[in-house]
Order: sequence, then structure tokens, then C-alpha cells
Amino acid sequence: MNTQPGPSQPLPTQSAESSGPAESSGPAELWATVDALSSWLDDNQAHGGREALLLRVLKLSEEVGEVAQAVIGATGQNPRKGVSHTWEDVQSELCDVIITALVALRTLTPEAERVFAGHLARVAERSLGGAGDRSAQPERRP
Repeated sequence: MNTQPGPSQPLPTQSAESSGPAESSGPAELWATVDALSSWLDDNQAHGGREALLLRVLKLSEEVGEVAQAVIGATGQNPRKGVSHTWEDVQSELCDVIITALVALRTLTPEAERVFAGHLARVAERSLGGAGDRSAQPERRP
């Protein structure tokens, strides 16, 4: 039986069911959590200054590598290990990448929320054009 996503089996999509209160958090809660994580790391770091900043940015590469490992494991591409991960593992690792990137951005600037929102708006404008109402855009699925 083929348990891997492919032509006969699509990639899993996000469930409509909520598994906890964090999933209903809005942007304010997200940025409050990013600030708290950044402060926690500041209070518990082994290195300070520029070195701490560089290590937080490098942490992003480590997390991206874990995404790759999970994808390889979910597709069974390593013949020695076979299928060693699930697509839920891939989702979790992608979330770790996003969290790590947001914390690194927050480390670079206290205005991380404004910087991110501005950049997202520029990318959306460049990619989606002047269509202010994104509901008119066709739905895209992986």
C-alpha cells in the first residue's frame, strides 16, 4: 500500500479542527510569544552581542535541515531508514523554521512586527498585484 503523497495520494492538508487554544491566537498573541521567546533566549544565552545574533540566524539553517530530514523521512528516500517521519513531522519542523525566523528577526530589530508586515505587504503586492481583495484570487493547493 502506498502511504506516500504522490500522484495517487495528495499531500495532507491542514485539519479544520482546532487542537488547542494556541491555534486561535491572532497576530498580537503571536508577536507577544515571539517577544517572550526572544527575551527567554536573551536571559539564557551562552554568548552575547554580535555572536549571539549570528548564532540565532545560524539556528535557522539547523531548523531548515530538520525540515529536509523530515521530508526525506516522510518520503522514504533513505533506503537504510525507510519511512521514518510523517507529514505531520514536516509540518512541525516548518513551524520551527517560522518561529526561529521570527525570533531572529526580533533579535535584529525591536520593530519586527512592523518590518515583517511591511515586507509581507511588498511581497503580496509584487506577487498578487493590486488585487486588494485576495478572496477574488483562485484558491491554490499544494
